Amino acid sequence: MSGVREPGWEAPVTVAELVNAGPLAGARMYGAGENPVRGVRIVDEPSVFATVAPHTAVVLIGTAASGGWAVEMAMRRAWEQAAACVIAPAGGLSEGSGEMLAERLGVTLIFVDEDPLIVAVRVASAASRPDAARTQLVARCATRLAEAGASARRVLGVLNAELPGASVAFLDRYGLLLAGRRDAVGDAAGGRGRWSAEAVVPDEGGEVLGTLVAAGSSRSPGWPAVVRTVLGLAVAPLTAWAARERLRASRAFALQASLAERVLTEPEPEPATSAERSAATSAERSAATSAEPSAATRTGPRAGPRPGPGAEAGPESEAGRDAEAGREAGREAGREAGREAEAAAGDSVRAVVIALGWPVRGPLTAYRIRPLTEPGDAQLAYTLITATLGQVPVMTRGEGWAGWSALDPSELAGRIRQVLRSMPWLCAGGVGGQVDGLDVLAESLLGAEAAAYVAGAGMVQRADLIGPAELLGALPTGALRAPAAVVLRPLLLIDRDGTLLETLGAVLDEGGALKAAERLGVHRNTITTRLDRIKSAGFDLDDSATRLALQLACHVMLR
Repeated sequence: MSGVREPGWEAPVTVAELVNAGPLAGARMYGAGENPVRGVRIVDEPSVFATVAPHTAVVLIGTAASGGWAVEMAMRRAWEQAAACVIAPAGGLSEGSGEMLAERLGVTLIFVDEDPLIVAVRVASAASRPDAARTQLVARCATRLAEAGASARRVLGVLNAELPGASVAFLDRYGLLLAGRRDAVGDAAGGRGRWSAEAVVPDEGGEVLGTLVAAGSSRSPGWPAVVRTVLGLAVAPLTAWAARERLRASRAFALQASLAERVLTEPEPEPATSAERSAATSAERSAATSAEPSAATRTGPRAGPRPGPGAEAGPESEAGRDAEAGREAGREAGREAGREAEAAAGDSVRAVVIALGWPVRGPLTAYRIRPLTEPGDAQLAYTLITATLGQVPVMTRGEGWAGWSALDPSELAGRIRQVLRSMPWLCAGGVGGQVDGLDVLAESLLGAEAAAYVAGAGMVQRADLIGPAELLGALPTGALRAPAAVVLRPLLLIDRDGTLLETLGAVLDEGGALKAAERLGVHRNTITTRLDRIKSAGFDLDDSATRLALQLACHVMLR
């Protein structure tokens, strides 16, 4: 590690820190574990307690750990000496009795499965050099993150497995959970004794992709600083993950189109229940414990004498090095359990969509591009559309393409015009109305579809600006010409030059004789005279249903 460290990095390690992410990982702890650990004392008989200094981790061996009564006496003496904790071999006292004893005396009790002397060596090393112990943890996290590769799910799996004293989540720029543990979001809100840490994750362009959030309840002043450092190490893999997803999408139109269709149909995942979170955490701890090597494997042949009764445990020991392989196997089992817990849902569709930079929250506007000639390569269309609109989805719709953007309808319509000019095929474009989110985007997509059908070649029509004339004019003339002629037959029989048909269409479109006269460039009285002739043919222009049928028929016949 280099550079200036945060305050607390060299603060004494606490008991909980040793158990959660240090040399006691996988041990069973009863009590808060809030006390700092400044040293280690090996105790094999009660008389040794007279030399135990405050904030010392007491490791019981021999007669001091020979049964429930002996452990209870050691706990009482540890309380009198203000010891940080008592570490005892499993089996000397039942778990239930140990929990009750720790609660009654207010002394943290830790049960270990391996040789207590080896445990003492490791704890002494961490206590004497807390900065080195934390640096070792950070280095291990860096290695695991490198092994995880470019995957949001795997990166968060590593963080939650290697930082068991913290819950870590990856949130998108809207605050929605993408990966990790949902309880980290609520815990980060804070509370008495709670701490939280954050790290902003940018995409390759420097825009905010999301935020890593961690929360926990450790009282160690150094632990939040360690977590923040590890979160910083995870930023680069997540940025690489987003870049990889964008590259994949740019090379495979079908892939990103499929993602767009799925994100429109799949609901947002429900928050994880407390029972689910508890089950995942229990699985991690259980796997870490069950995978610890057996006593024979742990202790094995060791060079050099064992520390004598009452002796101080030094930071370096051949026995400690012999046990490292077994400890690593246990840690790996815990990490694997964490990865499995985080892998339940995999990299969600929404997580990949956020990596691609697509908008999924806030005002959204749909677009539609309709080829008027034989369409070409969809991959080329995707490239041309995203080159102008930016990171947006492109889906196949009929023989054309559709998607959505965070731009408002006016700006999006201008961008679509640029897209149409770049297309090697003659196309028309449509822009739907602005909606609040993906759950109602179908409405905007329908509007964009209708608008693209109304628009002429090389033109873009906005759904919110389509008038009756544009909508009626979009209907197929061939299918409606015969029924339109039937509706207008009485008028067509008396209209030799088409002026009556033109007048009727103008009056219905403009809503009155005055505006119709201005549109046709004739006097109002001329319009009134023609209307009298039209009414004499049997048309009741005061009837709304008749007016609608006549307006549609006029547009079809006059097109």
